[in-house]
Amino acid sequence: MAENGLHALDMVVEGCRLPVRMQGADEWPVAEVLSKRDGRDGRPQFYVHYMDFNKRLDEWVTADRINVEKLQFPKKDKQTPVKDGSASTRAPSSRASTPEKELPNGNIVRTKSVVGRKRKIQLDSEDSQDSLLNNKPMTPVPKGPRQTGSLVDKTHDDVVTRMKNVDLIELGRHRIRPWYFSPYPIELTNCPVIYLCEFCLKYMKSVKCLQRHRAKCNLHHPPGNEIYRKQTISFFEIDGRKHKLYSQNLCLLAKLFLDHKTLYYDTDPFLFYVMTEFDCRGYHIVGYFSKEKESTEDYNVACILTLPPYQRKGYGKLLIEFSYTLSKFEGKTGSPEKPLSDLGLLSYRSYWSQAICEILMDLKEENSERPQITINEISEMTSIRKEDVISTLQHLNLINYYKGQYIVTLCQDAIESHQQAMTKRKIRIDPKCLHWQPKDWSKRGKW
Repeated sequence: MAENGLHALDMVVEGCRLPVRMQGADEWPVAEVLSKRDGRDGRPQFYVHYMDFNKRLDEWVTADRINVEKLQFPKKDKQTPVKDGSASTRAPSSRASTPEKELPNGNIVRTKSVVGRKRKIQLDSEDSQDSLLNNKPMTPVPKGPRQTGSLVDKTHDDVVTRMKNVDLIELGRHRIRPWYFSPYPIELTNCPVIYLCEFCLKYMKSVKCLQRHRAKCNLHHPPGNEIYRKQTISFFEIDGRKHKLYSQNLCLLAKLFLDHKTLYYDTDPFLFYVMTEFDCRGYHIVGYFSKEKESTEDYNVACILTLPPYQRKGYGKLLIEFSYTLSKFEGKTGSPEKPLSDLGLLSYRSYWSQAICEILMDLKEENSERPQITINEISEMTSIRKEDVISTLQHLNLINYYKGQYIVTLCQDAIESHQQAMTKRKIRIDPKCLHWQPKDWSKRGKW
C-alpha cells in the first residue's frame, strides 16, 4: 500500500463515518467506526456499524472495503452538564419500538416500556464453568453482580457492549454466528468458537471439554416439566428459581441474538418456556420465551427468541401461538413487553393479523344480516389485548367509518392474502395436547 494510503488510514479513528462496502453486496452505506485493530497480517481492521441498518450487521472490515476519500470526522457535541459537574451524553439507540397507535375515537395508545425487575446476570456457584476453563479449583461466587470481567454492569450504549464479542458458537450440530454482544467470560470470548451443551447450555472453550462434559451430563432435554407434546414438538416449563443455572445460561445464549434484552442474575421471578424438536438423540432447543410470574402490566411474554437455524420455518409463530394458548388457559388477555425488536414486531403483527382474520372469516350471516362482532369479543376469543387488536386492524386498513360508526370491512384482497398465508402455516398448537394448570403466584410468597 502506498505511503499516502497508510497516512489516510491513520486518520480513521473511532467515531469517524465513511462509506463501507457491505459483505456480499455492492452497496456502500455510511458506517460509523467503533473500533480499530491490527489484523494477523499486520494490516488495520475496523469495526463498523452501518448507520441505517440493524446492529446485527456490524462487522470487522479491512481497508479495501472503506472509502477514505469521503471520511467524516466525529463532531464534538455539546455535553449536558449534571449536578455533580460531570457531563453525560446519550448515544442514539438502535432499538426497534412499536409505534404509537391512534384509536378511532382519536385517543392515542402509548405502551409503557416497563421491564419488570432489571437484574444483571451472575453465574451460580453450583457451576464449574469457570473452573473448567481455567483448570482451577472452584471458588465461591459472590452473591452480588461481579464488578470485574465481562459481566461488569454496562449501559446499553457502552462502546464495549455495542461490539460483538463472540465469533462463533457451536450448539449441537449447528455452528451459529452471533448477532450481538453477550457477557460470556472473557476467557471464552477470546476463543474462535464457544462450545455449548445443547441440553444444559453449559459453555466450554474446546471440543475436548465438551466431550468430557457430555460423558457425564445426564440431560437429554431441558430441565423442568414437559407440558406440551405433539409429534416431534415439545414445550418445557422451567422455573427460574428451581433451575437457576440453566436459566442463566439460556439468558446468555439469548443475548447473542437479542439486542434489547436485559440480562438477569436473579431469575427467580421468571418462567421460561423452551420449545424443542425431538429425534433419536434427544430434545433439541428450537427457541423459547420467558414471562414474569407476576406481571403488573399483564404481559404474557418478556423475551422471545427463535434460534437462527430454525427461523423462517414457522417456529416463531408457534411460540407466539403457545404464549396466547397459555393466556387462554389463564382466562386473560396478554401482550408482549415493549419495545419489540424489529423481527419481533414483524412476527407479532403477522400472527395478530392471521389470528384476527381467522376469527372474522369464520363469522356467518344471521337472518340475511351482516355478521357483527365487537373489538372486545375478538380480544376475548384470541386472548390478544384490545389495543393490539385495534392497532392490527388499522395496520391492515380494515377499519372504516360508515354512516356514523366504525365498521370492519374484509375486502377480497385481505381474504386472499390471509388464505395464502395460512397455507404456509404447517404446524399449529393443539390445545388438547397442553397439560398445564395456571398457578396463582401472588399466593406463593417468594415463589
